Amino acid sequence: MKPLIGITSSLEVDQETALVSYDNINAISKAGGVPIILPNLAIEEDIDQLANKLDGLYVTGGYDIDPTLFGEEPHIGLGTITPARDKYELALLKRFLELDKPILAVCRGLQILNIAAGGNMYQDIYSQISEPLLQHSQNAPKGHASHFVHIHPNTKLYEITGVDKIKVNSRHHQANKYVPNSFQICGEATDGIVEAMESNVHQFVLGLQWHPENLASTGDEVSIKIYEAFLEACTTKVVAPKVY
Repeated sequence: MKPLIGITSSLEVDQETALVSYDNINAISKAGGVPIILPNLAIEEDIDQLANKLDGLYVTGGYDIDPTLFGEEPHIGLGTITPARDKYELALLKRFLELDKPILAVCRGLQILNIAAGGNMYQDIYSQISEPLLQHSQNAPKGHASHFVHIHPNTKLYEITGVDKIKVNSRHHQANKYVPNSFQICGEATDGIVEAMESNVHQFVLGLQWHPENLASTGDEVSIKIYEAFLEACTTKVVAPKVY
């Protein structure tokens, strides 16, 4: 049977609309999974049931993240936040980490994953980093790869891609800052912005700052390999959950 993959949905501020791009759905489906769109209802029993039933969790992009979740006041450069989604995804991510079930997180997903694991982030890289930065919010079609990411050797991401440099798309103004010891940075932009991180203690937990779903829709081989590796991990049963 195909693995069941939960896909988180972007929540609008009025909390009346939840959205998922079909590029996300298609990426999971074409890689061999059954996509299940998840609501943003942080009910503990529901989260436990979902975490036990699903074979993997795919955390998608969206609005900014509430900085009080990592002990900061809102910066002037902070954009729109959706607290209900933050609460839901944090609870879901923590449960998946406890169960050691595979997670693939993209863009905002990478950031909320880092916070769930105990890290923090820049609320607005352009006003909080003094060094010159690349254009991380590209003025180009979603499927256009606009800048390079350098992949660290001896990492799962390098094992998946087989290369030390890839070209990615970019639509963000926030980024991870401190990454906890249970994770390692496995990809960086030329300007030093964290572009990818992976767990050192789980079978498959990978976060990417870019949007591989858009690139996969154009036939990008690296992006397709990432989704295939995620789905392969979702078909592998763990004998016993690791303590996190």
